[in-house]
Amino acid sequence: MMRKILIVDDDQKTRTLLKAYLEKNQYEVRLAHNGESFLAEFQRYADELSLVILDVMLPDTDGFALCKTVRHRSNVPIIMLTASSDETDRIVGLELGADDYIAKPYSPRELLARIKAIHRRTGTDNASAPRFYRFVGFTLDTVERSVVDADGSLVALTGMDFQLLKYFVEHPGDILDRSVLCEETRGRDAGPLDRSLDVQISRLRLRLHDDGKQPMLIKTVRGAGYVFSADVSVSNV
Repeated sequence: MMRKILIVDDDQKTRTLLKAYLEKNQYEVRLAHNGESFLAEFQRYADELSLVILDVMLPDTDGFALCKTVRHRSNVPIIMLTASSDETDRIVGLELGADDYIAKPYSPRELLARIKAIHRRTGTDNASAPRFYRFVGFTLDTVERSVVDADGSLVALTGMDFQLLKYFVEHPGDILDRSVLCEETRGRDAGPLDRSLDVQISRLRLRLHDDGKQPMLIKTVRGAGYVFSADVSVSNV
């Protein structure tokens, strides 16, 4: 079954180009030209989508508002497209729950690489690996790709947040440098000024009720990276 992607961009030429290129690479593509048409398409296909691509600048709204709406409804991966060279746009999108961003101008080939990286990292896990990872009252389920707390309540995580947490619980006590974590979640290293991983770590700490000022689960090792300090048990039941 082909993966279904929903793209919103107000430039008709861009929409047409991306649709043709992605369909050539075995994706099913739905298009929207503004916020209103995007929300209609999203409402119709939300449960079938494998990824959403949001242009930040739209005639009737912006990609940030749409990102927030999507996150209230779904954990589907989100890529944001920004024409701004300002880091603020990227950080705001990530804080709202986006999984990745691409700065314009970009090539369809670059976008396809990002899409494949996200699908690869949110795909089916190795059947031989443990299904459950438990730590300080939380349970991560690699099959359902979910995390629940001690009360059995679902923890709202994006696809990339889940992948980051999964990598942490698979390597408890190990100091993991930024390049490794970026590669695991985004398929590429981060530049020296790229704060996207920091935003994602802060968001994950918030979801796990880990104090950002004095974190006990995900600790910062100055000059080295991060370490997941909780005891983790694994099982298949």
